[in-house]
Amino acid sequence: MAFQLSPGINVSEIDLTTIVPSGATSIGAFAGPFAWGPVGEIITISDESKLVDRFGKPDSTNYEYWFSAANFLAYSNNLKIVRSFGSGTKNAVANGTSVLIKNDDDWLDNYSSGASTYGEFAAKYAGAIGNSLKVSLCDANTYSGWAYSSQFTATPATSTYTSNQGGANDEIHIVVVDEDGKFTGTAGTVLEKFGFVSKAADAKDDSGNTIYYKNVLTNKSKYIRWMCHPTANTGASYANASSTWGNNASGTSFSKLSANVTISFGGGTAAGADGTIVAANNITAYNLFSSAESTDISLVVTGPGANTISGSLITLAETRKDCIVFFSPAKSDVVDNAGSEASACVTQAASIGSSSYAFMDCAWKYQYDKYNDVYRWVPLNGDIAGLCAKTDIEKDPWFSPGGLNRGQIRNVVKLSWNPTKTERDTLYVKGINPVVTFQGEGTVLFGDKTLLSRPSAFDRINVRRLFIVLEKAIARAARFSMFEFNDQFTRAQFIALVEPYLRDVQGRRGITDYRVICDTTNNTGEVIDRNEFVGDIYIKPARSINFIQLNFVAVRTGVSFEEVVGKFQ
Repeated sequence: MAFQLSPGINVSEIDLTTIVPSGATSIGAFAGPFAWGPVGEIITISDESKLVDRFGKPDSTNYEYWFSAANFLAYSNNLKIVRSFGSGTKNAVANGTSVLIKNDDDWLDNYSSGASTYGEFAAKYAGAIGNSLKVSLCDANTYSGWAYSSQFTATPATSTYTSNQGGANDEIHIVVVDEDGKFTGTAGTVLEKFGFVSKAADAKDDSGNTIYYKNVLTNKSKYIRWMCHPTANTGASYANASSTWGNNASGTSFSKLSANVTISFGGGTAAGADGTIVAANNITAYNLFSSAESTDISLVVTGPGANTISGSLITLAETRKDCIVFFSPAKSDVVDNAGSEASACVTQAASIGSSSYAFMDCAWKYQYDKYNDVYRWVPLNGDIAGLCAKTDIEKDPWFSPGGLNRGQIRNVVKLSWNPTKTERDTLYVKGINPVVTFQGEGTVLFGDKTLLSRPSAFDRINVRRLFIVLEKAIARAARFSMFEFNDQFTRAQFIALVEPYLRDVQGRRGITDYRVICDTTNNTGEVIDRNEFVGDIYIKPARSINFIQLNFVAVRTGVSFEEVVGKFQ
């Protein structure tokens, strides 16, 4: 009771209504090479159209990675992607030396002030596709006869802002063109246009928005970045040595172009110095997911390139303790390797090692690439991780993603191989999950084992994911006990927090029984004196059915069923 000096009523509140927060369980994580987009940065993608918009379309060098991401998005709307890059990855530039601008933060920190070394413009993102870009611009002096004048309604002249400031000749028109058709499929397509933007650094429109061309390009262009003002009227440089471009409008008569300016880009490269993304590049990219405190993920898609970095990915998952890594066999092991697929899969599984945080399928699928009008072999791990996400949405994480009810894989023309029952037996003993095409029933994930090699409840993915959910949610809730006293009140509060949550999971068929111990038996004086707090949570997980035994017993006429029931089990 609060201290009082005279008689009265004091009211206080004690909040025992805190609940265990639910956590996201269907967030995918993926790293790989793409043709376009920021590098070294986590980007959240919600669907395939956003994947195309942010990272470009698949091409002959990256389609296995690209479709691994796209296939996950066929089942879920939450995939965090890091575009990996190598030492030779560069942005295409106009009239300068190519450079790597990783992302917007890198641009702001290192390039936004302008540097003539890099030329007038750069592609917004690294990649050879940026070499297809072209920028063309004009002002009042060059508008007549400009190839792109039809894109605009009038000649650029003097903006209202600059005119009011006593300046003149500040307006320009800019177009960004897909010169080679790499972005659109049609050479010469105008990708975007910026009309009546200003050479004046302080120029604004009637609503107070900047119209300075540098800022407009920085804020609105999906394809290019402004790099610098030229220092001389040489080549494609668009102002003379005494250029006033970038000055404030007040009293400035801005220098005019002497000719139309059209600048093609070059020097862009998509991958490493040898033209490829090596294992170390992908490890670096996946390491951006290493912190569970800063980035929430639950399903790690590996694409085709995980064989050489499996150890790093397993370490990532086992350190975080809140995600599963999904592996597929190497392409050469299961495509055009008739008769040896099972043994090759077993060898790879052994090389990955034992872990309940890893899941491996057995095949690749053949699917249609609508962007290039061809059929492609693609690994299945994106689909399998997607099935887990789909299961989370339709049921709960502790349900198995396999079987005819929840294990249907989409967009399959055919499998690289369709394992027989004998081959499935070989795979399953080693923790490799068969994917099978059943006549009339589609292509199905027909297993739910993790790569844990010893017998355990955690050799099933539904149990592992159940414990991930429980541990993650209860650990988050337990943070509210930090820096409180380890006394009966705090311990009772913890039990009152956890037990209703476990009761709810039990009601949703995730566990069959539980017990929470948090008292003086596990919080002894020694524990308290070490500033520790102990809660023991005992769980009986629900188990999925993997084997069905059906006994059909023929009984002679005249024999009572009571005579034989139970005697032939």
